[in-house]
Amino acid sequence: MQRLLLLALAALGSTLRVGPLAAPPRALLRTPRATPVRMAEDPEELEMELLEVMESMEDRMKKSVASVTEQLATLRVGRATPDMLARVEVDYYGAMTPLNQLASVSAPTPQQLVVDVYDKDGLGDVERAIIESDVGMTPQNDGKLIRLNVPMLTEERRKELAKTASALGEEGKVAIRNVRRDAIDKIKKLEKRGVSEDTSADNQDEVQKALKKAEGEVEAAVAAREKEITTI
Repeated sequence: MQRLLLLALAALGSTLRVGPLAAPPRALLRTPRATPVRMAEDPEELEMELLEVMESMEDRMKKSVASVTEQLATLRVGRATPDMLARVEVDYYGAMTPLNQLASVSAPTPQQLVVDVYDKDGLGDVERAIIESDVGMTPQNDGKLIRLNVPMLTEERRKELAKTASALGEEGKVAIRNVRRDAIDKIKKLEKRGVSEDTSADNQDEVQKALKKAEGEVEAAVAAREKEITTI
């Protein structure tokens, strides 16, 4: 009887034995990630970047105005000027080279240009480049110099050149406006990074003023060239 009682108690103890604790869910063991704290940007660095944006904008606008002026100068207006050959490039020993790097160009008379090529072996290359260009003049090569006679412009040709001058001006203004757009975009991005709204607005106003100034310079250059072209 005692033996049976001991066996019953042993069986009861095995059923009541506490097993090992269940592992907690993996989600509960994860260490929460720290939320990154965005550090404020250095005001001096932002100011330097803003200054660079403004300087780059002014430089690019000046170059755009200069490019228009240079292109206008190449338009033939009825009298000889060395600028007429400014856009001519010569295939010189396999490299496209501006004519003014290979020769001196002068206008001894109002109706003639003289091209003095430094390397006389390149006379043929220069002559070919002039023929293939859009200057509309036939070169005369005497083996030492190249001469070009500048014909008088017809009324119809003057009108065509005036339209070309106007088109060059419009292209220049488009380039200037693209510079304005890029500068404004960069200023707005700097504002998001910490530049004050007032500073951003002031600089955007300066960009707009620079745009108007550059456009005015282009319009003045075009008007002056159109007057030269249409004056007989």
